[in-house]
Amino acid sequence: MTVHIGVIGAGMIGQDHIRRLTEVITGATVTAVTDIDQARATEVATRVGATALPTGSDLIHSPDVDAVLVTSWGPTHAEHVLNAIAVGKPVFCEKPLATTAEDCLRIVEAERAHGRRLVQVGFMRRFDVGYRQMKDVLTSGAIGTPLIVHCAHRNPTVPDSYVSAMAAQDTAVHEIDVLRWLLDDEISSVQVITPRATGKRFGHLKDPQIMLFETANGVRIDLEVFVNCQYGYDIQCETVGEDGLVRLPDPAAVGIRTAGRHGTAVLQDWKGRFGDAFDTEFGEWVAAVTAGAEPTGPSSWDGYAATVITDAAVQSLESGGEVITVDMKPRPVLYGATS
Repeated sequence: MTVHIGVIGAGMIGQDHIRRLTEVITGATVTAVTDIDQARATEVATRVGATALPTGSDLIHSPDVDAVLVTSWGPTHAEHVLNAIAVGKPVFCEKPLATTAEDCLRIVEAERAHGRRLVQVGFMRRFDVGYRQMKDVLTSGAIGTPLIVHCAHRNPTVPDSYVSAMAAQDTAVHEIDVLRWLLDDEISSVQVITPRATGKRFGHLKDPQIMLFETANGVRIDLEVFVNCQYGYDIQCETVGEDGLVRLPDPAAVGIRTAGRHGTAVLQDWKGRFGDAFDTEFGEWVAAVTAGAEPTGPSSWDGYAATVITDAAVQSLESGGEVITVDMKPRPVLYGATS
């Protein structure tokens, strides 16, 4: 069986996922594309033998579409995801699930009313080999009870359009999701503090930022977000337990000895670092859709949790470093709650 996928949003990430679905993943074909720029939608659709449709609603209701991929502008995500749920079609939504917690809850409630999971949110780190190895170690109990987690998320530079709140909303959100998954624990409070700022930034931007989280089980997490580090794209994570620690491996790279030095290259962007994780993510999603099974990746609830936590982080930043309690609704049974 081949899954016929309609793509809403033909920008950079949408086109990259279309390439992935048509050239890398087996069992899927892109049959429809829509974008706010109709000329772009037509060009991208023609390239892969798909049909360009006028609106997201037209695409979702098309009989030629079995499943929906949402890669449009963030504020449009809730509308498209809700429309897909209403017609019972599986939907993969790139992060954020929605730009407000209220819209995330609308999606959660719609999915609960449907009676089964239809939504997967695009947090790709859960599909990275290194993070999966860390998860196996933590689940096995090999390092004992987790106590502390140290993380860093560094980018070489960001554009002028990047503002201070995006450190939580666009950058740290990936750590927030993967840490909840790694620890099988919920984040209960957030504090964001700003050390001495780098001079290699735009004047409006607070960079770096240090985010401090506490989980419901008392694990303390520190996360350095530094988006103008200059030297490369560098993702670090280390969990300290009662009996040992586990550290995320750096990407495999050859060692170079020259001019009296020994070193390895540092990746410069997220595509190089997490390209394989994206491939695995979509391969597993397509396999679940093909089998008629519920998706196993990040859920609507995970999308809601990430939004609530990043909202709290932005509130802490804007307050000057106040500790903010995360106000999250009880998790519904559909998403793994025990009662």
